[in-house]
Amino acid sequence: MIFPERFPSTFLYPRMISRRKSLQTIATGLCAAFGSSMLPGWAQAASTFSGGPRRVIFFLQNQGFDPATCIPDSMRNSGSLAGVKLPEPIEALEPHKEKLHIINGLHGLHTSPAHSAFFGALGGYRGSDGVPPSAPTIDHALSKALPETLLPHLCIGMDSMENMTAKPTVANLSASGAGQPIFMHSNPNHLYQMLYGGISKGEIRNRHEARTSMFDRIEQLAGNKGETLRGETKQRYDHYVQGFQAVNGLRERLGEVSEHLRHFAPAVDDRYTQPEFETDWHDVLLDLGISALKSGVTSVLTVGSGRGEIFGSWKGLGVEKQGHNLGHMKQADNPIWVKIRQYNSRMLVKLMEELESVPEGSGTMMDNTLIVYTSNNADAQHTNGATWPVMLLGNCNGAFKTGRFTQLDGSRPINALYASILRASGVNADRFNMSEKLSKKFDSKTGPLREVLV
Repeated sequence: MIFPERFPSTFLYPRMISRRKSLQTIATGLCAAFGSSMLPGWAQAASTFSGGPRRVIFFLQNQGFDPATCIPDSMRNSGSLAGVKLPEPIEALEPHKEKLHIINGLHGLHTSPAHSAFFGALGGYRGSDGVPPSAPTIDHALSKALPETLLPHLCIGMDSMENMTAKPTVANLSASGAGQPIFMHSNPNHLYQMLYGGISKGEIRNRHEARTSMFDRIEQLAGNKGETLRGETKQRYDHYVQGFQAVNGLRERLGEVSEHLRHFAPAVDDRYTQPEFETDWHDVLLDLGISALKSGVTSVLTVGSGRGEIFGSWKGLGVEKQGHNLGHMKQADNPIWVKIRQYNSRMLVKLMEELESVPEGSGTMMDNTLIVYTSNNADAQHTNGATWPVMLLGNCNGAFKTGRFTQLDGSRPINALYASILRASGVNADRFNMSEKLSKKFDSKTGPLREVLV
């Protein structure tokens, strides 16, 4: 059973890695991504990891995920996807049907999603606007279970240009513990500087060095000024100091593998500095997330399209309506929502194809990856969470069933799916963030979903 007290609280990043462990951590992440033969001198420093996923990607589209937009018309009961045609909104996944598992009938009644479940969507607990997380979310829990990397958990958030510019970071979906949100990166220029500023030239390098100097100075000032603080104020202050230490430590560790990172840094073009539409930034944010996965820098990527709220904009797709109004439209057979869901599906295909292009072990990176696509808002913007559709992509070395549609009876919560992913990742979890008392009310069984795992 997984409960919050098992996970230490942190600020900004899921965990801090000491300089003494830096080389071991680098080796672990890179060897997990490319095998120990790539770095033979560090092979013994890397921890071993067998079976299950080595990386997990969560992709959450806001405003809900109507089951009618993903379930083939001819399917009413569980069965194989072979021989059936996928609905128009997800038709881009048709060539990858053998890797797909569509699941309907999970619920999130206990999360009270309403306009959004916010942290509760990935936490499997009650969430709401302005309410801090009450426990770690599944993406962070997995970052603790999977082989250690330099940046165990990367979150990116896609929104309107106005919101991404005004709020380049926002925390609505992921958390490392109770009251400990993890921020999403929404400005690709800032994220690029963080990941690749040390190997860049010109203005990007200048900004990287300026930000590094600023963070160093803030860390020094913060560390010197907290000696007289007491109690909760002291604890809260220490979290901020640790946050700056984590940022500075990450920059230093990334610098130690700069030559390796040089092979994965995306080319910077006008979409970064002169985007025509917000989708230009969405696209390059995804590129940065993919590069972090392929380089071995991170093992868990969370993508928040709409950033876990009721906002969001897709003018680059020819969709003029945005934000809250999109949630008041039906999704099935709606040309606007077809465009948005097709855009998501193309992103999922890109994730798969990029990971399939990189050898890993006897297969590819995609063979050891699980992609979870759903919404932070169950099936619709205004919902009680009675049904929460999910699509899984990838079987992770045969751990997950694929090429199927599964219709559940609505008696098992999203927590059961999260416990299943943890189980496949080597964690002996029968429940996730659900006490025995709560499970008696909201879960008909104990343990993972038999319908999902092989």
